[in-house]
Amino acid sequence: MTRRTRSQPCRWCGRDVADSGMGRRKQYCRQSCRQRAYEQRALVKGTSVPPDAVVLTAEEAAELSDRVYQVRCAAEDVAIAVDEGAGAKELRELCDALMRAAKAADGWR
Repeated sequence: MTRRTRSQPCRWCGRDVADSGMGRRKQYCRQSCRQRAYEQRALVKGTSVPPDAVVLTAEEAAELSDRVYQVRCAAEDVAIAVDEGAGAKELRELCDALMRAAKAADGWR
């Protein structure tokens, strides 16, 4: 029997799901993600909304849009610094800011 080595993303939040290597693969990284997915499916049951759809409030959509915008701005800052020949220290700081923005955008659910 061969052990599975490739991880798969959580069906709710997208984080990597730990794989025990035996039996059926887990679909969610945490019980809370499993619960949120169940609640989402229950909300759309009997409606014309697809079961795998993600429904956001206007406020949640605006917050997600803001996070994506922050990532884009941080990436643009890195690109400009590279074009202008910035030093390693400045590039490291800009890359750290980009990573923080990306991590904040990643955990939006």
